[in-house]
Amino acid sequence: MIPKLSEISPTQSKYLQFIERLKASSFQGETNLDYANRVVLSTDNSIYQVLPQGIIYPKSVEDIKLVTQLSNNPDFHDIVLSPRGGGTGTNGQSLSDGLIVDLSKHMNKILEINKEEGWARVQTGVVKDQLNRAAKQHGLFFAPELSTSNRATIGGMINTDASGQGSVMYGKTRDHVIELKTVLLDGSIIDSTTLKDESLDAIKSGDNRAAHIHKTIDAIHANKRDEIARKFPTLNRCLTGYDLAHIRDQNNQFNLNNILCGSEGTLGFIVEAKINLLAIPSVAALVNIRYSSFEHSLRHAQELLKANPTSIETVDSKVLNLAQNDIIWESVEPFFPSKANEDTQGINLVEYTGNSVEEVQAQIAKLTKTLETNSDQSSGVIGHTVAFGQDEVNKIWAMRKKSVGLLGNAKGEKRPIPFVEDTAVPPENLADFIMEFRAVLDSYSVQYGMFGHVDAGVLHVRPALDLKDESQEPMIREITDKVVALTQKYNGLLWGEHGKGVRSEYAPAFFGDLYPSIQEIKRAFDPRNQLNPGKIATPLKSDSQLLKIDEVPLRGKFDRTIPSKNREQFKEGMYCNGNGGCYNFDPNDAMCPSWKGTRERVHSPKGRASLMREWLRGMSEQGIDVVSESHKAKQKNAVFNFVPKLLNTLSKRRGDYDFSHEVHESMMGCLACKSCVGQCPIKVDVPEFRAKFLELYYARYLRPAKDYLIGSLEYVMPYASHFPTPYNWLISRSWTQHLTSKYLGFVDAPKFSKLNLKKESPRRGIRLATPLALEALSPKDRRRAVIIAQDAFTSYFETELVLDIMELLTRLGFQAFLAPYKPNGKPLHVHGFMKSFERTAKKNLDMLQGLRFFGIPIIGVDPSMTLTYRSEYEKTFGTSRKVPNIQLLQEWLATHTEHLNKRNIKFEEETIHLLGHCTEKTNAPSSIKHWQTIFSQFGLNLESVAVGCCGMAGTYGHESKNLETSKTIYGLSWKEAINNPAFSDSLVATGYSCRSQVKRIDDKNLPHPAQLLLTKLKAAE
Repeated sequence: MIPKLSEISPTQSKYLQFIERLKASSFQGETNLDYANRVVLSTDNSIYQVLPQGIIYPKSVEDIKLVTQLSNNPDFHDIVLSPRGGGTGTNGQSLSDGLIVDLSKHMNKILEINKEEGWARVQTGVVKDQLNRAAKQHGLFFAPELSTSNRATIGGMINTDASGQGSVMYGKTRDHVIELKTVLLDGSIIDSTTLKDESLDAIKSGDNRAAHIHKTIDAIHANKRDEIARKFPTLNRCLTGYDLAHIRDQNNQFNLNNILCGSEGTLGFIVEAKINLLAIPSVAALVNIRYSSFEHSLRHAQELLKANPTSIETVDSKVLNLAQNDIIWESVEPFFPSKANEDTQGINLVEYTGNSVEEVQAQIAKLTKTLETNSDQSSGVIGHTVAFGQDEVNKIWAMRKKSVGLLGNAKGEKRPIPFVEDTAVPPENLADFIMEFRAVLDSYSVQYGMFGHVDAGVLHVRPALDLKDESQEPMIREITDKVVALTQKYNGLLWGEHGKGVRSEYAPAFFGDLYPSIQEIKRAFDPRNQLNPGKIATPLKSDSQLLKIDEVPLRGKFDRTIPSKNREQFKEGMYCNGNGGCYNFDPNDAMCPSWKGTRERVHSPKGRASLMREWLRGMSEQGIDVVSESHKAKQKNAVFNFVPKLLNTLSKRRGDYDFSHEVHESMMGCLACKSCVGQCPIKVDVPEFRAKFLELYYARYLRPAKDYLIGSLEYVMPYASHFPTPYNWLISRSWTQHLTSKYLGFVDAPKFSKLNLKKESPRRGIRLATPLALEALSPKDRRRAVIIAQDAFTSYFETELVLDIMELLTRLGFQAFLAPYKPNGKPLHVHGFMKSFERTAKKNLDMLQGLRFFGIPIIGVDPSMTLTYRSEYEKTFGTSRKVPNIQLLQEWLATHTEHLNKRNIKFEEETIHLLGHCTEKTNAPSSIKHWQTIFSQFGLNLESVAVGCCGMAGTYGHESKNLETSKTIYGLSWKEAINNPAFSDSLVATGYSCRSQVKRIDDKNLPHPAQLLLTKLKAAE
């Protein structure tokens, strides 16, 4: 919400005028001045927090030209413009107190791929994995490999000259840049590529900004070449940005791209790039070597380099131990066996790639033979495994990519943070350098995690600090200064990979007498210092200053204003470290469907965590204790509180500002699918803190009617289900749908099953789980007994499914019992009815605990409802009330493979395709494998189809305001899978929401995996 003119500062007024003038032009993009969006973009993957004045989302090159041309108006010479891509930088390079120009939202198209010549032309908002997915169809890939490849943009990679795993073979981003299109501050455009002298002279002969730039840089090369050669060390990770050492390439051709790559948006807006693509190696393998000490892994790397691998990555024990508690571990555990008397303190991942199996196998055999014959105490090698093939290798690289996030999930308030993390030294110096580095950290009694590219001499070192503790803040300066001196001692660079950003403070000392030369370059491009100022260089003869590492506001500075008990109350969002894993581009990945469906950063776990922190900070400044308020919210009488809430709601409708409304809007966009909980390495749990926020928000404002409708569903359904025919007829009428949509905010209400479970059970001989029936079981029967816990959605909307599961289990020789129906409370929790949820859950628990007394397993049908027991129930009751272990159907059935084997039931061999529920896939990762195990017992091959979220998520897709986003999310991955002829009639889906969404949008009925098994079982008898 734009503040009133009487409330804004002169600086804000200037930026508002700029935005209004821009909107009044032919600008086609979007602008956003909302406080919520500004808060979300005030952080990146660094330790800093800087609030921008606003955000601009251009849709085209013409839009960016309009922005830059307007900045040339004398009224706006002090307007600051800072480009931003994925916002994954660790040095604050995309943070700004001016206007953020986000090129990722709209300028993200792959314009052309030339397979024959091996290149692509893209807009710079394209994500690296997005490009590689398209290039893969041509057998090509964009080589620079990053841990953030699923959200880092090509523009961001160019602006930081990014590199990562495999850089010894593939180089840095700039080694793959062929041409760049850059919009300069005056609105003109430079198309840069390598230039022979005659072409360079032609450009220099002009009378424009481009001519001046080329003259300036060429003169620096001519006058300073000897000094430049003496100054810069020869490293794989050589200088990023303003690279004086590579003004001329190896063919002595002038290359402006080597100045632009790594310039961090301080020289212009890089809007398009033509980049080199390479052929994908057809064979890949990893040798995973375990060491008794991290030092051994570093020192042994020099020997490993002699074996000519594609890359060598190293990970320390802290990262490895954190991975063991993450969803990722299940896929990589076999490669890192835990043996008695073996304490792994470091690992090296040695990669080989090639185009023939024999070639790679020969390389692997040579290395492993060396490892086996030279394995002794001096090398520190304690074992190794081999992963062969892209699928296996990619599992391990996925763990390595997660290292950054995993470190953020360390226990306690001190968390490993980036501020000295991408130093680069000659690889032969790395072990000695790191030993001294560790000594520096040990002198401060600081814990740390380490991982990185040992082959390139780059190690990411993250010391663990709690910057909410003001006394620890000075260590940022003290440790950094010592690391800078140490880097210089070992002839290295402070900025080996992640760019300079706020750490540009050390650029003058590093460049020495050459620093005025890069200031000349800055002045040639940006004479008024409007482009991302304070980074890398200031214009020559300018009064402006570079940013200082301890003068830019720290996130911890803001967080420390939140009382610890309030942080604890909302701890599920307090530890987000900004790594941005939730910005995952992949439409086939479950992580955060609301981000994918809207492309709004406020609708992401990182965005919502940022808003929650800011909201708590604001509440604390107002002296409001959210813990007390939460307690009061549970005690308040709804009738007595109606009038105050009505008055507040009327105030809201009049437009009175309350930041809570912006936070509320963000929270209501969440599908509560819990993919963030399973996939975020920090375990940010948006549904949990969302529910707590909604409880407090609706203690002050009136709830919409649809919330009460959804919250009461589990209670109303048992009664309404007795009248399925009139109910289904009524909700099918167009006028009913119009009224419910308009007045209740609810669309496409699901229909009741024609069967009534309570009436049907005795007819089909279904046994109810009563104490009398369970107690009467013999020990033999008890071993084959199982209780089905009902949930409202399958029991009343998919009654056939419950009956089919009971029948399947009976036919398979199990003693199946149906538990009495009790509301689970999940819908109440989703909408923040915390008091009602707790009351409902207690009653349900009482019933389940009574059944569990008999020692018989209890299983659930719907994944989302079943997993509520091990998530929301556990968090609500903690140790105060024992929550029974309620398993998913497949989790339990997979433990009875011996029993299934004895029945020797085999169907005709066939491949079935499984569409898993996103909550199930991310919060119970073994569940898909369990289904595969079960199907294999019957001779069936079950393949999991890679899809993201279906867009329904309980009742989310039934809420009117979510309808279009729900359909958009479905269209990202599910629609293609559902209509893929290759899958024909072989699709099954585990989630009720998923099946109902498919029925609603594509009018197809997908069976549950258990139903397909039952159908085949009946056909075979």
